[in-house]
Amino acid sequence: MKPRLSHALLFVPFLLLAGCSSSSKPHKTAAQSSHATIDGGSDDLIPVIAALHDQMHTWEGTPYEWGGTEQSGVDCSGFVWRTLKDRFNLPMERITTRELLHMGERVSPRQLRPGDLVFFRIKGGMHVGFYDTDRNFLHASTSQGVMRSSLDNPYWQSVFYQARRLPKEYNAQITMNNDNLHLAKNR
Repeated sequence: MKPRLSHALLFVPFLLLAGCSSSSKPHKTAAQSSHATIDGGSDDLIPVIAALHDQMHTWEGTPYEWGGTEQSGVDCSGFVWRTLKDRFNLPMERITTRELLHMGERVSPRQLRPGDLVFFRIKGGMHVGFYDTDRNFLHASTSQGVMRSSLDNPYWQSVFYQARRLPKEYNAQITMNNDNLHLAKNR
């Protein structure tokens, strides 16, 4: 084999490896990947999940209180409202479950994404919570306060009514800095 050809053949495996590791998609910058929309329009739902988990960590075990919106006592729509206000920086007046039922667009249970609202027809009215991950949702239970429950629980399956995705104008302005969540200020 000629020396020039043998040197060229040495580089072929490296070229093949480089070709396998390249991506046709542009890489997201840290600023691009640190924002998500509550409607799940972003490929990266991690900030939405982190915001929900942070809210759950803060509120878990808060007792149920009809009409409540504070950590001393909260109802299901109060918990959803406080989460939208505190974690997603959405300036809105206190809202009821029935009003939440008219927000956004209806989505199939098979299409649930973190941040979607899940509604249930229960004895005495409607109940609402946030879809989390892995078929779980976060809500304020009348018996156990703020908690995580499974949509696969036979009770919740029997009373499931619908799920809704909030519209794009309700963007989740969540940013991640180190290991803490920071909310972008409304401008």
